[in-house]
Amino acid sequence: MPKFLCVQCGTQYADSVSEPLKCLICEDERQFVRWDGQEWTTIPEMQSNGYEVVPFEEEPGLWGLELNKPFAIGQRALLVPGDKGNILWDCIPFINDRAIQMVEDKGGLEAIAISHPHYYSTMVEWADIFDVPIYLHAADTEWIMRPSDRITLWEEESFSLTPDIELIHLGGHFDGGSILYWKQGAEGRGSLLTGDVIQVNQDRHYLSFMYSYPNNIPLSCNSIKRMVSKLETYEFDRIHGAWKERFIWENAKERLKASAKRYKKYLEA
Repeated sequence: MPKFLCVQCGTQYADSVSEPLKCLICEDERQFVRWDGQEWTTIPEMQSNGYEVVPFEEEPGLWGLELNKPFAIGQRALLVPGDKGNILWDCIPFINDRAIQMVEDKGGLEAIAISHPHYYSTMVEWADIFDVPIYLHAADTEWIMRPSDRITLWEEESFSLTPDIELIHLGGHFDGGSILYWKQGAEGRGSLLTGDVIQVNQDRHYLSFMYSYPNNIPLSCNSIKRMVSKLETYEFDRIHGAWKERFIWENAKERLKASAKRYKKYLEA
């Protein structure tokens, strides 16, 4: 049976004879249903329409994966070097034989970890192909649209995948919103991979903290303060957001604090 993907958000649903009646991810107030109405596709249909996965090196040792043309939210995934392969951070809504070989050539996968439900995408498809576990925060269990025995739910405030890679629970955008701390990133100064739980702005000097990006719903000052306070004890100099070249290349910890201060200024004005 086909596994349908939502064209608007890229979420893959469990096997079904017919298209789902609606996409629960898009029905949520953080996202939106396409103006032309709900639409579905499948990975084979995307293959026939010419979709491919394109790799690029975002920082030394950190490879990004994105689609060759626009689809859904448009996020890219990242391959973070682990102990026995790469950690796939966040996911993209397509995979084919070329993409599989590309990842194998770069060391394969040892696990998948996702920041929040908007990027669950085809995570189970990737996990089945590479025979690896998926790590999701338990607070977002209700948003899993394609259940799998490969999914491991973690509940702690942080969760270590390797000695150099740690998942940090921040909440905010989603209750289970999490980011990845790569200790060896930024040439050993530390990198945060934040998806859009904390988003790098277009100016690449400031960051955004939003409950909904497309619907312009900000987080509260208290939520932002709590999120930033959790990161005080971590050493990092670089932040990678959800899209290609959306990064703060240096002094990221100070830029994070400055961004929180700016939010407070305008939200409390």
